[in-house]
Amino acid sequence: MSVLQLRSPEVREVSVASIRARDVEGLVPWRSFRSYRGQRHYSGVYWSATTGGHVAYESRLELARLLFADMDPAVSWIVAQPFRMVAEIEGKVRSHVPDYLLSTVDGSFVVVDVKPLRRLNDPAVRFTFGWAREMVADCSWGFEVFSEPDPVLMGNVRFLAGYRRGWLFDPELVGAVDDAVADGMSVGEAERALASSYDPRITRPVLMHLLWLGRLRADLTTSLSSMHVLERVS
Repeated sequence: MSVLQLRSPEVREVSVASIRARDVEGLVPWRSFRSYRGQRHYSGVYWSATTGGHVAYESRLELARLLFADMDPAVSWIVAQPFRMVAEIEGKVRSHVPDYLLSTVDGSFVVVDVKPLRRLNDPAVRFTFGWAREMVADCSWGFEVFSEPDPVLMGNVRFLAGYRRGWLFDPELVGAVDDAVADGMSVGEAERALASSYDPRITRPVLMHLLWLGRLRADLTTSLSSMHVLERVS
């Protein structure tokens, strides 16, 4: 027995052998996200530019993975706690609710579990992730375990998330800034190239927005500055 229990919002049960992309349309989180005094985890909701709505998280580490997914141009949709996986293993029925399901622009799916590095060698965690990975593979989906990211990279992504709201930017200005950036320019050089026509105080936020969108790239493993070289993405 290997099934996915889906909520959309009614509960449906679909066998792994017969799962189709349409089965995971309109999913809502399997569990409700609670907040109460004294709870051990930092939970909340994050407004996602990818979904145009709020996506829940139950820890700062889950929020970190959510930020990376939201910035990834290959991700087309994000669902928190998308379903319950149920399988019979060694004569016992096991269940597991993964943290996220990511839909991608090429029509594929990635199941994401978030766990701190210190927990990855826990035998119970390894066992659960082992059978979950095999079950996901039977769906022809990807499976990922996310742990603490590089802190500099995380800081840059968190900073760029402040520029994710597209409606705050004039589309004509975005287009003008995008057209003015040549491959290999630094952030500072791009600002200077635009300075004769636009105030740098409004062009830098647009450059950050274009980095968030993935229309420009830069090395985010070092602290973002005016010296960062920009790469155009075709």
